[in-house]
Amino acid sequence: MHFAKITTPGLAAMTVSVAILWSCFIGEQVVLRNAAHQQTRVLYEMKLLRQRQRSQPASTPIPQKSAPARPVQS
Repeated sequence: MHFAKITTPGLAAMTVSVAILWSCFIGEQVVLRNAAHQQTRVLYEMKLLRQRQRSQPASTPIPQKSAPARPVQS
């Protein structure tokens, strides 16, 4: 006893829907892998920047020349 029959257009629509679903799933995996790679790269670059900042000593400040005292007029 058949209650419903899958027509050719219906089967084609299901095929297209499944293909779109799989492409979304694969695209999501590519985006996640790319994001993880970028996160790793940024953390590595931050580590290098911190090491570079520690290795360079701060320069000593140049002493300011004091201005000669001006007489106060009363």
